[in-house]
Amino acid sequence: MYNGIINIYKEAGYTSHDVVAKLRGILKQKKIGHTGTLDPAAAGVLPVCLGSGTKLCGMLTEETKEYRAVLRLGCETDTQDMTGNILVQREAAVTEGQAEEAVLSFVGEYDQIPPMYSAIKVNGKKLYQLAREGKEVERRPRRVQIHRIEIESIVLPRVMLRVECSKGTYIRTLCHDIGRKLGCGGVMEELVRTRVGRFGTGDALRLSEVEKLRDTGELAEKIIPVDRMFEGYPKVTVEKQFQKLIENGNAFYRNMTREKADAAPGLKVRVYDGEGRFYGIFEFRQEEERFFPVKMFRENGC
Repeated sequence: MYNGIINIYKEAGYTSHDVVAKLRGILKQKKIGHTGTLDPAAAGVLPVCLGSGTKLCGMLTEETKEYRAVLRLGCETDTQDMTGNILVQREAAVTEGQAEEAVLSFVGEYDQIPPMYSAIKVNGKKLYQLAREGKEVERRPRRVQIHRIEIESIVLPRVMLRVECSKGTYIRTLCHDIGRKLGCGGVMEELVRTRVGRFGTGDALRLSEVEKLRDTGELAEKIIPVDRMFEGYPKVTVEKQFQKLIENGNAFYRNMTREKADAAPGLKVRVYDGEGRFYGIFEFRQEEERFFPVKMFRENGC
């Protein structure tokens, strides 16, 4: 079984769940999870967690994301992208300067109302399911952070954007809100996710490439081991005679490790056994003078 994270380039037309389902067939393993939904019409980076790496799904969902998008002014749809039904279509009677000012005004925090066509649940039902039934419900605004917007070009009625934002940000809703601010409407015409945390398009693999690498025996080289996601934490090796403690997820004392390094309260470390196998992340508690498990990643039988 593969364990770790693989950087997938999701092609337009696939859902994130489609990618997971296809990978299960390609890799012949069930324990696979993605790190955040990417709209079917969108393309781009989709980190996928494998085996013990699935415990990282929640952590990677929190990562900052970057997108390239095409905003088309003078149009609104019920999905806020070009896959939906057109609700409004008018001339985008704005200047380049007005468009630039409106776009850049969204840098920073703002309260964004999630679109009806989204996977957010209200009373146990996904919003897109209600939307398909012709229902619209009130959605609470969510505070999102637009870290940066770069305008790559303006050829009205289109504006090409690069957006860096927090988790939970809907780029199609951002396009919709920009259009509303300009008074002419706006819709997302294209979207590519170019980065999720450390994962970018440069080393992202299409599903067809994953198949080829599997067949040539080179796929393992493309899977990032779980412990590399915590390279900023100090490495700690537990001495062989105390290895059973970490195997069972128990706390251990500082003098049970090779390094014998000073430990500050709240310090998180990567814990390994003498053979170099990664077990998980432990945190030092000053009052008890021991390291306690935060997240265990070792697979039974590995």
